[in-house]
Amino acid sequence: MNTLGNNYFNKAFSHIYVEESIKNEAAATSILMGFPNATIIYINHYKDIFCRANQNYISQQASHSLILARKTGTKIYKGSPVCQSFDNKYFYYTSCMMNCLYNCEYCYLKGMYQSGYLVLFINLEDIFDEVCEMLQEHPVYLCVSYDTDIMAMEQIFHLGEKWCNFVNTINQKSPNELTIEIRTKCGNQSNWENLKVSPNVIFAFTISPEYVIDHFERGTSSLSARLNCASSLINAGFPVRLCFDPMIYCKDWKTHYKDMLTKATASINFSSLYDVSVGSFRISKEYLKKMRHMLPDSAIAFFPYENTEGFYHYPSDIQNEMEQFLFSELSGHISKDKIFLWKE
Repeated sequence: MNTLGNNYFNKAFSHIYVEESIKNEAAATSILMGFPNATIIYINHYKDIFCRANQNYISQQASHSLILARKTGTKIYKGSPVCQSFDNKYFYYTSCMMNCLYNCEYCYLKGMYQSGYLVLFINLEDIFDEVCEMLQEHPVYLCVSYDTDIMAMEQIFHLGEKWCNFVNTINQKSPNELTIEIRTKCGNQSNWENLKVSPNVIFAFTISPEYVIDHFERGTSSLSARLNCASSLINAGFPVRLCFDPMIYCKDWKTHYKDMLTKATASINFSSLYDVSVGSFRISKEYLKKMRHMLPDSAIAFFPYENTEGFYHYPSDIQNEMEQFLFSELSGHISKDKIFLWKE
């Protein structure tokens, strides 16, 4: 089980870059107090560090540095076509962070950013304000943890706690309803101890076979830790979604995924789940191109994918077989109307 505590973070972030304009703000000073041994470097703007040319993403991600910054401009974006909307008309996402503490080999962030450094935006209230404006017009379904894993960082910035508090507060006075999804591969149950239960905060656990976790999801929690955490959250009253997405094609994949599902159904009462999602690996053409340059020995990056309108995915026969296999297996444990299959 991955237990990322304060000692881990103190070792991980030996250097912290801080924008000059926020260095005296309470959120920034509070975070810095947790890193008494870190070298603090003040900068004008996070892009001066994050967007430099000729950076080595892989080495930077292996030895993280942290950048504290203010998010400016647009803060809420329309949901990506490669992500599942779960039939929500008003589907959006936001990013409180750039990059992720975890190091999954298939992660599209490797093709998205030049830098492996973590950027943490401390002005969460400004994102909240933009959400409030949208809620005056219509309901909002908001994914807050697609471009990162905020629960892996919960002990630093308490983003999960702050989002839960915001949802509970805003839905008491807003004319329309806010629902958020927090996706995670974190199985550290202590990260949820201070979170208030809300029917509008869905915790979505990415569930992968142990083989995939061991080989392609470096630094993440084990399968058993994720399942145990999900089960505990269900018992506490949280809406919980299991995301069997992305499915990764590998030798004996059917055996690995069947074993995974056996463990999942033994740990979790599937009738108590909010829903489940199924989808095989897919990635934009541009991101994959960058990943192949960065990871010349990666079997995932160099798989002979098919390209459909700028997005790479497994050949149709493999994709259909994998997704239909898992859909069929899941349908024996949960109602089919609660199984969301990703569609191109």
